[in-house]
Amino acid sequence: MKISFENPDKINGLLTLTIEKEDYEKDVEKTLKDYRKKANVPGFRPGNAPMGMIKRQYGDSVKVDVINRLLGQKLYEYIRENKIQMLGDPLPNAEKQPELDFKGDGPFTFVFDIAVAPEFKAELTGDDTIDYYTIDVDDKIIDQQVEMFQSRAGHYDKVDAYDAAQNDMLKGDLRELDADGNAKEDGVVVEGAVLMPEYIKVDEQKNLFNEAKVGSVITFNPKKAYPEGEAELMSLLKIDKEKAAEMTSDFTYLVTEVSRFVKAEVNQELFDEVFGKDEVKDEADFRQKIKDGIKEQLESDQDYKFMLDVRKYLENKVGELTFPDELMKKIMLNNNKDKGQKFVDDNYAASIEELKWHLIKEQLVAANEIKVDNNDVKEVAMQATRIQFAQYGMANVPEEYIEQYAEQMLKNNKNIDGLVDRAVDVKLSEALKKVVKLNEKSISLEDFNKMMQEK
Repeated sequence: MKISFENPDKINGLLTLTIEKEDYEKDVEKTLKDYRKKANVPGFRPGNAPMGMIKRQYGDSVKVDVINRLLGQKLYEYIRENKIQMLGDPLPNAEKQPELDFKGDGPFTFVFDIAVAPEFKAELTGDDTIDYYTIDVDDKIIDQQVEMFQSRAGHYDKVDAYDAAQNDMLKGDLRELDADGNAKEDGVVVEGAVLMPEYIKVDEQKNLFNEAKVGSVITFNPKKAYPEGEAELMSLLKIDKEKAAEMTSDFTYLVTEVSRFVKAEVNQELFDEVFGKDEVKDEADFRQKIKDGIKEQLESDQDYKFMLDVRKYLENKVGELTFPDELMKKIMLNNNKDKGQKFVDDNYAASIEELKWHLIKEQLVAANEIKVDNNDVKEVAMQATRIQFAQYGMANVPEEYIEQYAEQMLKNNKNIDGLVDRAVDVKLSEALKKVVKLNEKSISLEDFNKMMQEK
């Protein structure tokens, strides 16, 4: 077997691989013998069919399979052993690839175009300064979180009269009316219908409920109240989509109950519900624990911004890189045959931009000896689960539940690549923060979010 590689401009490679008869014939013979053992040929007992018959029937297809398998094995072996940083997959060279006739013994020559990564050096040292933003968890953020916990632990109390300012909830009986304002025969009737007038879209209809009391009868028009809210009509009137589209009737609403939401008090009962029994003793500790939790959640955002700044800094430091554009576009088209040339034309520049960062990041990972294992990936999944629970105000979820949710996440193969990348980023961020000089900046959450939206 002969393999040669030409790479005169450093980025467009031409790999030529020639397979001789002696390279493949033993594997072909072995495979045909295995076929013979299993072949069920009329007139012969299994395993006793003449080898000549087996060769005539299967010889060419077996030879092609063996050669293709050998070709792939040796090609990637050569690339790996010669440390060629190949971009994408090899593509057969349309101009230099000779015609192949597999009915003969060969030799068989294959010529491939190889896209090679440009040579460059991406390096960070203590002489490099990069911004690191620390989000200030101020009293406003803590107050919002306390209020969210109060709301989650709140309850409804029954009251005598509806107050729009309190966003009260009504419960009552709905009856459809005819054109004369009488109860419609076979009309829609809903008992115990729940209604929150503050969510009615039209003020004219909303105001009909002002100062409603238990026993009040309000006549309103659901279609006018929710002019574009087909889903609201379906839910309120318990009707299907077709009937909701045609519904124009007035309804009476007999108020049977008025309920007002009351937030939980900031006391030991709330402390225990949020953080567990006796984990927090007073409001000061409660607020501090909330602050610590928010800071922990925001660390991943801070590190994400840091890595964005590392990317921008290094892309500028490395400068423009030259890629084998014509070949890369062919590879991209080959990988997206169903999307066509326009997809390649529209997305090539962005793809190369991401590829540049990928190559830079590969060097950073190697230089900082970043390695991730299953435990690292699982920890990232668990941390993502903790943050997700925390966003819903669930700060006291037992670790065994966190682990169960994380394991479910890991069972979905679609999540794995993203979690591995995240695990690499976590370790790389920690490593780089110790390498470069950090220009630390304190910033409000509002300003941080604005800054991220601008990117």
